[in-house]
Amino acid sequence: MNRTMILAGAAVAMTAVSACASTPQSSEQGDEPVPAAADIVLPPTSGVFDYQLGGAYDELDLGDGPVGIDVVVRDSTAEPLAGAYSVCYVNGFQTQPDDAELWSEHEDLLLHDADGELVIDPEWPDEFVLDPGTSGQRDGIVDIIGPVIDGCAAGGFDAVEIDNLDTWTRFDEIDAEGAHALAAAYVARAHDAGMAIAQKNAAEITEFAHDDLGFDFAVTEECGVWQECASYTDVYGDHVLQIEYPGALEEEGMTFDEVCELPDRAPLTILRDLDLVAAGDDDYAYRAC
Repeated sequence: MNRTMILAGAAVAMTAVSACASTPQSSEQGDEPVPAAADIVLPPTSGVFDYQLGGAYDELDLGDGPVGIDVVVRDSTAEPLAGAYSVCYVNGFQTQPDDAELWSEHEDLLLHDADGELVIDPEWPDEFVLDPGTSGQRDGIVDIIGPVIDGCAAGGFDAVEIDNLDTWTRFDEIDAEGAHALAAAYVARAHDAGMAIAQKNAAEITEFAHDDLGFDFAVTEECGVWQECASYTDVYGDHVLQIEYPGALEEEGMTFDEVCELPDRAPLTILRDLDLVAAGDDDYAYRAC
């Protein structure tokens, strides 16, 4: 990816990770172990956080005029934000809507059901599910996703967020060990590129994801709604980025103020509209604890 290198400003408070990450054994011969996360930099645990997958913008208006952003998650096709700790979003276990033609040329890497039909995520009907069941399939997937991760690093991002880690919990056809091995391969790729990597959701494996797979911090959606924030903060401490959505809170009979009062919520907790549209859009929503 041809991106202009943007150096994060020295004013951003960053915490270095010591070289103490464990190295898990591969679940199948031929998979590479996860290297230790030496000198990887974690996101700040205070300041202004935003989740901008639906459109990038450089400032927030919190009521008293525009303010700068300290931590931001943006899509891999976007630029990192100068002066902020920038996390690069990569869909590592499903396909992106615009990449359907690319993946159609690699149908052996896509998940099929018992009838041989391609599996599509019912919640995101324009996304196919990847199949990490064999070492060969994982290698093929990494051949496609790995350069995207490398592009995030070359573009100046500080970290990468791999989405849909939890597909093995939602689709019976996915082999859990294969999914974990693919996750470990992504961790290794990010670390080799000098970036931290975030566990995205999958609260049920948080300790395993950190201790054995090697994830450095977490990005969690709706842990307040699901009463599972401690699953992340107990393992990653303050290095958790938490996003809540209005519709889910309303369905649960909760308010965002109540989320902010939870003792186990992340220090950087925000409310965003579900489509994560850019500031200025009629459907835009943003609040922070």
